[in-house]
Amino acid sequence: MIELFAGPGGLSLAARRLGIEGTGIEWDGAAVATRRAAGLPTVHGDVRKHGPADFPTARVLGAGPPCQTFTVAGSGTGRLEIARIVEAIKRMAARETVDTGMFADERTALVLEPLRWVLEAVDAGRPYTAVVLEQVQAVLPVWRAYAAVLREEGYHVATGVLRTEQYGLPQTRRRAVLVAHRGIPVHLPEPTRRAYRKGVPQHEGDPTLLPWVSMGEVLDRPQPFTVISNYGTGGDPKNRGRRASVEPAFTVTGKISRFRIVDADGREQPRFTHGEAGVLQGFPADWPWAGRDIAQQIGNACPVTLGEALLRAAGIKAAA
Repeated sequence: MIELFAGPGGLSLAARRLGIEGTGIEWDGAAVATRRAAGLPTVHGDVRKHGPADFPTARVLGAGPPCQTFTVAGSGTGRLEIARIVEAIKRMAARETVDTGMFADERTALVLEPLRWVLEAVDAGRPYTAVVLEQVQAVLPVWRAYAAVLREEGYHVATGVLRTEQYGLPQTRRRAVLVAHRGIPVHLPEPTRRAYRKGVPQHEGDPTLLPWVSMGEVLDRPQPFTVISNYGTGGDPKNRGRRASVEPAFTVTGKISRFRIVDADGREQPRFTHGEAGVLQGFPADWPWAGRDIAQQIGNACPVTLGEALLRAAGIKAAA
């Protein structure tokens, strides 16, 4: 597998669990330090300066392009330029040159890079067998435009928005995804767990699905606790959300260190460590986080359990 925007290793770890080895390309030195500490083959560089010819044996392409211009918490310029991105995708499919400088923020154009890699591989006669992409919800129209192109290039494709707690992650997070395979029909991965609903106990819901996973089940904190979020507060402390340890975590971002944690009597408790934040993203508790901005690395990572579900959905089977 070749992974673009590889981050600290979420999708790479998922692939390794399925017996798939590969290389990740990552420009951020801190994330590179983490990957290398974890023993993940890594190229420290810019995906725009590489292409399929540099990794001729890769048969799986994975990517989670930067989301800063598409998230609600980010600049939002990418969301405003979705129509322009879709038009660029159509031009790329026609093998026309696209001026990536037309976007307000150069990071927005990075969402086009996986398609460039796919098309270059096709044109070189070495198409990727499988493709896995994930991003924030706002990018779903982009993945749908990708899907139209990939189908014309001979791929079976599925796209949609998934809830990560339905794939075993102890966290509520929604991701726009795309899975594709060149030889066999594909479908989005079937949920294995129930969706989290505020006020609905863990043991209630669809009896054919397992319960969602709570923070208390995965973190080594023996006493009940409550997480107090700063999401959506509008500056008003009364609007701060709360999740008990018997619930999944709020979406983990680079600002997770701002979450307060209190015990049953309202007394302040230690905030999440990097190891705990990583566990909430599906990483092992002993993942060797390194470099600076570790919280941001964790927030940007592909959730491991979701990555594994996507790879399986794209036709990647676990090694015997």
